[in-house]
Amino acid sequence: MTWLRALRQVVRSGLTIEEARLEPLLALRTAVGVAIVIGPALWLASPAYAASAALGAYSAGAATFQRTWRPRKVIALGAGAGLALSTFVGYLAAGRLATFLPLLGVWAFAAGMAWAVGSTAGIVAATTVGSMLVTVTLPTSVGRALEHAGIIALGGVAQALLILLFPIRRWGAHRDALADALAAVADYARRLRHDPTALFDPEPLMTARDAAAVTPSQARTRPPVLHGPRGLAERIRPVVAALADPDVGAPAEGPGRDRARELLDAAADVLDAAARSIRRGTPAEVSPGSTDALRVDDEHEVLEGPARQAAERLVELLGEALEIARCGARGRTSPPPGPADAQFLVRPTTFRLVPVVVRAVRRELRRDSPVFRHAVRLAAVATLGYLIAARLPVGHGYWAPITSVMVMRPDFHRTYARAVARLAGTLAGVALATGMVRALGPDAQVFGLLAVVSAGLSYTLNRTGYAYSQCFTAAYVVFLLGMGGQAWEQTVPERVVLTLLGGALAMLAYVVFPAWETPRLPGRLADWLAADGRYAAAVLRGYAEPTRERHADLRRALLASREARAAWQETYDRAKQEPVRPRGLTSREAEEAQEALMGFGRAAMLMESHVPRDDRRPVPEAERLAEALEADTAQAAVDVREHRNPHWARVEDALHAWEGAAAGDGNPVVRRGAELQKQALEDLATAVSRTPLERDVGSAREEQRVRAAAAAEGAGSGPAHRGG
Repeated sequence: MTWLRALRQVVRSGLTIEEARLEPLLALRTAVGVAIVIGPALWLASPAYAASAALGAYSAGAATFQRTWRPRKVIALGAGAGLALSTFVGYLAAGRLATFLPLLGVWAFAAGMAWAVGSTAGIVAATTVGSMLVTVTLPTSVGRALEHAGIIALGGVAQALLILLFPIRRWGAHRDALADALAAVADYARRLRHDPTALFDPEPLMTARDAAAVTPSQARTRPPVLHGPRGLAERIRPVVAALADPDVGAPAEGPGRDRARELLDAAADVLDAAARSIRRGTPAEVSPGSTDALRVDDEHEVLEGPARQAAERLVELLGEALEIARCGARGRTSPPPGPADAQFLVRPTTFRLVPVVVRAVRRELRRDSPVFRHAVRLAAVATLGYLIAARLPVGHGYWAPITSVMVMRPDFHRTYARAVARLAGTLAGVALATGMVRALGPDAQVFGLLAVVSAGLSYTLNRTGYAYSQCFTAAYVVFLLGMGGQAWEQTVPERVVLTLLGGALAMLAYVVFPAWETPRLPGRLADWLAADGRYAAAVLRGYAEPTRERHADLRRALLASREARAAWQETYDRAKQEPVRPRGLTSREAEEAQEALMGFGRAAMLMESHVPRDDRRPVPEAERLAEALEADTAQAAVDVREHRNPHWARVEDALHAWEGAAAGDGNPVVRRGAELQKQALEDLATAVSRTPLERDVGSAREEQRVRAAAAAEGAGSGPAHRGG
């Protein structure tokens, strides 16, 4: 992708209104938290103390809107404590550049490394850097430092107390995650009615699993309905796929296909009802037609063989979902039985999280890590921005490095999009606030009230797009400065110029020291291939020796495969937005390889739905194919990573040896699934295999195609093909 086209996408993404459900009650509660610290501070102390209180309450409140599964009050307290600590340390070192700049660099680097733990930790850590930068404009004495740090921490405590006293949708995020997983399987069942080979995106199931991990204290208060349905969705997904697939399930045409469509429609209806019940916390009714469709008549059932088995299994699982939908989320439902749900997923407590954080950060301390490179950029830009702004004939020079710190992310697209969005939002917010300041005149109480209103609007629009929430954040800052007696004629031009400077530094830093995802594509593809190979081998070993240990191995392999696929998808999506020439894989090769691996995983999923239980006859011949698959995919992963052509000799030999076996003929599902996997592996080899001449020609053609697409887009002759 060319730089011009990438920048067009950046501007479009930065100014796009995202469709998200607003949460006005949460925004109101958080804005009240800001108000109850600003008001007393103005009345009992001074505008400077009110500004510190507002900083703590606003930032702690904003942290609670991040996507996290820990209690919001814990996030508010943690953010308040981090802001207070950075403020106090910043006070101690703010007297001289020789002490403050090294501290700022080290603190910013640590904040960048916090992304190793997750996005919430990275964003909250970035706000602590901003807090440290603001403190340099305030009095620098140990006593005053402790006072301001305590007031900032008090803002976090106020937000936590409001969350404790006025809970809004307790477990709401967890309910949404579980409901989204059930709704995703329902949507999958509906798509299978029209496209029997449709693919399923496991991201909702991964999110639901992440949300299901709780601390021991959370496990004691978690609603019973949040304990079992996730495993139910996991078990329904491969069954509906096996029922719809014409190779291993219902026939492509005729009464069997009509019956499969009827069952799929009923499954979608029941799963949607269960999702609504969990999301709203109320009982839900299923239409009588769907209930009738789930009755399997032994005499008149038209489905036969594996399709009949899949239908019976689906009816059994949907019976459990019906029980959830009818009992409702507030009833005392017992979780559906299953080994995956016998014990809750453990999340480390706050204190036990320390060694987890240390291990995560240690893994990212390498030169090729995007998190490490982000931390280096953050430290360099924060110190450089502060030095440049200090030399400019303007006040409030900290705005430039704060802008850089708050817009920078570990990837190219989000960094540039947030820089554009922050500039646009700042211009709009400053213009709006300036007009109001001029109209109302200097009044600290009025400005304090307007600051609270602006904070509430910023919280409300937090998930609709960074530019729109930033508009009211900019207004909030202008009102705070007005409350402190700052003249708008000085603050407004400074804010605009320094915001532009900070955004430009953030964008330039990524060009100087980038962390492009495009060169990482072959490695991510290789990891996904190896993980899928282990998953497919675990499925086959479940046929060869159907024991509980093998089922546990299958579950672990499935989760590892999903993680590898998610890592590939994240890298692939980011690479498509980068202005970088393809390295190792062109965009077309990456797309074809992705489709092939999705087909490979889907074939394993079809076989998974019919894995024998403990009382079924084993298929010993599947063990040899499992070993061949695991060995060939592991070697192919090495070949893909080193840009060599993969081969599947062991798999071919194992399939040939199985052709005359009676056990293979007696189990058409596993036999047909193995053939589908072999075809998918051949498609993958076709996608990534090239001769040296083809590699040179392919690279040149890819560059020519990208340029032609960009030229066509610029001329308005039609949509350009998405490059990588």
